[in-house]
Amino acid sequence: MTTRRLVLTRSAAVVGAASAGLLLPQIVRAQSNKVRVGFMLPYTGTYAQLGVAIENGVRMALEEKGGKLGGREIEWFKVDDESEPSKGVENANRLVQRDKVDVLIGTVHSGVQMGIQRVVRDSGTLCIIPNAGVHAATRALCAPNVFRTSFTNSQPTLALGKPMYDKGVRKAVWITHKYAAGDEAFEGFRDSFTKAGGTIVKELGLPFPQVEFQALLTEIASIKPDAVACFFAGGAAVKFIKDFAAAGLKDKIQLWGSGFLTEGVLDQAGPAADGIMTTMHYSDSLDTPRNHQFRTAYATRFKMQPDVYAVQGYDSGQLLMAGANAVKGDLGNKQALYKAMESATIDSPRGKWTMSKAHNPVQDIYLRRVENKENKVIGVAAKALSDSGAGCKMG
Repeated sequence: MTTRRLVLTRSAAVVGAASAGLLLPQIVRAQSNKVRVGFMLPYTGTYAQLGVAIENGVRMALEEKGGKLGGREIEWFKVDDESEPSKGVENANRLVQRDKVDVLIGTVHSGVQMGIQRVVRDSGTLCIIPNAGVHAATRALCAPNVFRTSFTNSQPTLALGKPMYDKGVRKAVWITHKYAAGDEAFEGFRDSFTKAGGTIVKELGLPFPQVEFQALLTEIASIKPDAVACFFAGGAAVKFIKDFAAAGLKDKIQLWGSGFLTEGVLDQAGPAADGIMTTMHYSDSLDTPRNHQFRTAYATRFKMQPDVYAVQGYDSGQLLMAGANAVKGDLGNKQALYKAMESATIDSPRGKWTMSKAHNPVQDIYLRRVENKENKVIGVAAKALSDSGAGCKMG
């Protein structure tokens, strides 16, 4: 009884002091000696495995360097964004307002990223984008506190046009789902292919996420282009690759695409994928000591093979560490923190890369060909390629 009364009395004293503003700052400081890192990623649904790969990569990068940020312990927070754009603002606010994270790492889906972008621009919370390629994040809606470690949707296809032209392609048909990522990927292809001297004879599209390709493949067969260039990913990519081969086009018309066409789908696509050419900022088969070391460590740690999403997560961890170490863990020193992140060179499994003025990777894009369920690197399609950053005004 005495103990309970003592506890109640002390609690009342704390509440009284807190309401008077005397004790609260000390309490808050005592609790917040850790860096609060929030993941807002898809943990359920279509993109769940991407979210897991990204988180794995972030954690591994930090574990390799002792598991701290600038000497401070880390407290982790997680929100499943469900790849649901309508919940983007609400979910981001859970991490920023409720959990008071110092850093928000997210996300995969470009629509959800737009919600995050609103919240972090308003609050000034440091945000690292480990995947979503939506242009606005590092163009018109760029911000000093937002950094991306992946790509813009048009970056892989900006490297696609010249290799196609160099391989004899003069007339091409473009096909994609009609949504933001498809439209933005087209921008990169259009700019690079026409600049090289090629002609886009037809743009074809279908509503996302439909996969009824038959009528469009019949149209392609009648047009007889030298090549088809496309942007598809996941299950839609598997279906398109298989349907393209089943329609008898595989041996008549070259198939090229943004690297996501053949990323993580080659087991399901099987022999239908052989010979497809893609451009991408990473490949499992990159034959470098850095990539071998990373792949071995990741497979040992997580009992699964890493993919491009794991690499992007890993680089998010490396970028965060570069910033935090430069300010000795004082993430409140924002000017110095951002400067360190802006000037970092990331020693990545994909190859070393730097940050553009708009906070998007300046990186090599590889030319890859599918051979026996592997994306074989056959060259560099573009060296140190930067997104335009059009419309970005930091301030």
